[in-house]
Amino acid sequence: MTDANGAAAPPQAGPDARHVAIFDTTLRDGEQAPGFSMTVEGKLIVARALQALNVDVIEAGFAAASDGDFNAVRAVAETIDGPRICSLARLDERDIERAIRAIEPARRRRLHTFIGTSPIHREAKLKMTQGEILARVDRLVRFACAEADDVEFSAEDAIRTERDYLLEVCRTAIEAGATTINIPDTVGYSTPEEMTDLFSYLTGACPKHVVFSVHCHDDLGMAVANSLAAVRGGARQIECAINGIGERAGNCSMEEAVMALSTRRDFFGLDTRIDTTKIYPASVALARVTRHAIPRNKAIVGKNAFAHEAGIHQHGVLADKRTYEIMDAESVGMPSNSIVLGKHSGKHALASRAKSLGFEATKDRIEAIFPEFKRLADTCREVTDADVVKLMTGRLAHDGRSGPWRTRRIELRTDVEDEMRPYARVTMKHDDGSRDTVQCEGGGPIDAAFAAVCAIAGVNGRIVTLELSHNADDDDTRVDAEAVVEVGERRYTGAAREVDVADAAVAAFVAAINQAAVSEAALDEQSRRNQTKPEAVA
Repeated sequence: MTDANGAAAPPQAGPDARHVAIFDTTLRDGEQAPGFSMTVEGKLIVARALQALNVDVIEAGFAAASDGDFNAVRAVAETIDGPRICSLARLDERDIERAIRAIEPARRRRLHTFIGTSPIHREAKLKMTQGEILARVDRLVRFACAEADDVEFSAEDAIRTERDYLLEVCRTAIEAGATTINIPDTVGYSTPEEMTDLFSYLTGACPKHVVFSVHCHDDLGMAVANSLAAVRGGARQIECAINGIGERAGNCSMEEAVMALSTRRDFFGLDTRIDTTKIYPASVALARVTRHAIPRNKAIVGKNAFAHEAGIHQHGVLADKRTYEIMDAESVGMPSNSIVLGKHSGKHALASRAKSLGFEATKDRIEAIFPEFKRLADTCREVTDADVVKLMTGRLAHDGRSGPWRTRRIELRTDVEDEMRPYARVTMKHDDGSRDTVQCEGGGPIDAAFAAVCAIAGVNGRIVTLELSHNADDDDTRVDAEAVVEVGERRYTGAAREVDVADAAVAAFVAAINQAAVSEAALDEQSRRNQTKPEAVA
């Protein structure tokens, strides 16, 4: 059912008719994705981020899968307060009992149990008839409800299950005591139109006190669209994961679904209880725990989500960011939008960046340096603040090695004794001919080398990103490294190519520190000029 504007009409019963619950399965389905396994400590970091987000339910794991999973679920249950803590369990007495024990310490608990219902699952995996599955649902959902006061039932592969039989399974689970019924698109097969129609059919034929949930996979790239379509059909819980991680192509992305409901509240007429300003921190926390970087083009949280390089877009955003942005970066916890200077950028963006760095960006000055800016932009992925400083001061260098410091010797040690931490001894030479050697400890040898470089250069830099790459198809055996270093509120980029991975990483860091040293000196000089000639500052 829809309203006059075509938006989903809310159910006619219940005080939270306009509330869509967020059931986060990052720690269960998300962790099942190859390469995304988490330690107990890692799960707790992500769980705290989910608590800060104010999700309704945290599916902490599959307690019966292993002792490690049981311990992780229990640790989350003991630590996290606020969201319901949930464990998945097959429709099996031992699974259910183990899940109940795992979530026992939580103040608010949920048991989530499931069984396959589609013909392929019945025949190939379970070897059970429709009647046998119905009997099992009735008996074991009742058993689960006797052990837990909040039980969710899922019909695995529901989308490929016969519609009449799926309704019969749902009614059986509801009569047995389940108060949340999940209709998963287990293999990412459905389309938005089908999802809206199916959920309208099921919610219209079942008791109004029951919450219908949707769990979509992204095999055809429609997990978020299908989840939102299910909401339009009456679903009032979305099962999702941070950054969309999960089996195969992943799950419905939590941040995308939440921000779609928030940004298009005019269309959906629904709300979540998510603190959206905690979305980006949660995304970053997961990326750090799993060591999987957020894709640059990832909606909502990717580096490019609020970044603009095209000149036309930059001009519009500088005039009024609503021209090309439908939400504020700050609303999802990002510091601000980003004007990226590159080969597609125009004079407005260059002038804006120069002004932000304290320079007098007159029309004539920008016109004069713009051809050089374009030539530089054609040779690199991004024109940095350091490059803009050089353009404005007439000190642009093209060799990528501008700056006062050169590395002369690097010694990295990890096989240390007597409880010493890994350390690095670095020797660097200054353009004035002086040399300096510093030894520092660190979390690892490369981290220690970064600390030593900063100590020698007298620059308080912090590594933001370090990217290492090597083209296996290239005859060149050298490693490419690119480092982004933060000094105060500004960031500087350095690149290097070396045979050794550690040498490449340190060389890239030194290149960034050189950029910082030159730029900070130039900016200090410009600041002194501005103080003596305040009228010159645009």
